Amino acid sequence: MTNLETDKERLFVLDTNVLMHDPTSIFRFAEHDVYIPMVVLEELDNGKKGLSEVARNVRQVSRYFDQLMSSSTKEEIEKGIPIGNSPYTPAEERVSGRLFFQLAEFQENVLPNGLATSKVDNTIVSIALGLQNEFEEKFVTLVSKDINLRIKAKILGVHTEDYFNDQVLDDLENLFTGQTELPNDFWDSHDKDMQSWQEEGRTFYTIKGPLVKEWTVNQFIYLEDGSGFSAIVREVADGKATIELATDYSASNHNTWGITARNREQSFALNLLLDPDIDFVTLQGPAGTGKTLLALAAALEQTVENKRYNEIIVTRVTIPVGEDIGFLPGTEEEKMNPWMGAFTDNLEVLSPAQSNDDWGRQATQDILQKWLKIRSLNFMRGRTFINKFVIIDEAQNLTPKQMKTLITRAGPGTKMICLGNVGQIDTPYLTESSSGITYVVDHFKHWKFGAHMKLQTGERSRLADFASTHL
Repeated sequence: MTNLETDKERLFVLDTNVLMHDPTSIFRFAEHDVYIPMVVLEELDNGKKGLSEVARNVRQVSRYFDQLMSSSTKEEIEKGIPIGNSPYTPAEERVSGRLFFQLAEFQENVLPNGLATSKVDNTIVSIALGLQNEFEEKFVTLVSKDINLRIKAKILGVHTEDYFNDQVLDDLENLFTGQTELPNDFWDSHDKDMQSWQEEGRTFYTIKGPLVKEWTVNQFIYLEDGSGFSAIVREVADGKATIELATDYSASNHNTWGITARNREQSFALNLLLDPDIDFVTLQGPAGTGKTLLALAAALEQTVENKRYNEIIVTRVTIPVGEDIGFLPGTEEEKMNPWMGAFTDNLEVLSPAQSNDDWGRQATQDILQKWLKIRSLNFMRGRTFINKFVIIDEAQNLTPKQMKTLITRAGPGTKMICLGNVGQIDTPYLTESSSGITYVVDHFKHWKFGAHMKLQTGERSRLADFASTHL
């Protein structure tokens, strides 16, 4: 939470959307007290049914409340339940804060006439105002993911905050990009005691120097001096780095399913997508940078041509998140087809004939039916993918918990690719810094079997590039 210069005890009033977003939020306020309005419990009760991620979170919140209150008397509940008693909180992290529930209505109507108390948001603001008036010795803060609720509360004099605990970074500019440019004098300070060797047609170097400590495994390094030098860091230990020369996938002799990289970032991305030793790859970047095309080309190359994987699984979140897709006719795959236009468009680009003739369209359909399976995110729980190439599209619309659910489906021999653009988040209450793709990029950046590449250069068309820049 935001640091405030106040000597008062803190009392945090939680909005329903905070609990729905993160069930563990009641344990995230350190030694401070947490207050749950009765109307929030009512909203949680209304949202508990179904198989959506929100419904699961609501049920988990109810279990937390039940566990905290399991041995509490009415008198103890009135005094506040110690949050640190929860078995879900590690012993070393348990705190002295207390959990309070609204036990009575506030007599005074503190809202202006223009705000109807029948509306839930206004009721929550009213309760926060009532608490502020009743407990002057406490600093009351209303915590909500709803920006409009926070605006109303601020107008009425209630201190408000967004829920920050799920945010990975304060500034998205600090997010790992997967590459770094080396200074032109790099070799002057890093060629001492350098060793080189070849192994299975790949060239490796061991390097020492001051920049080595800033590198991380599977990060790309390159020079802009015209030499064309680019490499991937394979290991960093004891002040030394082992690097491998990167393959130039912009060259025609290194094409992937008939396509070549159009820029350095795409070449780096293909290095990661085609590397059998990397199990998890994230590609993040604006529309038109080639994320979907590169992932699909690499998938076809390794599944159809090299037989490294036995199937391509494609999934993406359907907005609204987690809602049942049963209103669409047909099988699960047919229901998902309207959401998968990006993949069918790219398959037409990758098909061996022009897509406007019958043979080309049939070839695309044959690929779809035999090798590429479209699956709904709603039915991923309990599944295990073995020897699959899994592509998770629109990953910026997934929460960190949903991302964990998907990634833990990976079985032996499976490679997972997450594609996303944090500039196009459609899921309510998710931001660039709390998105699932931001979460996994930050948490996987030091794992030797995971890698990330940020694509920045648009390659769709001059029209699309101009629109992205000027509109």
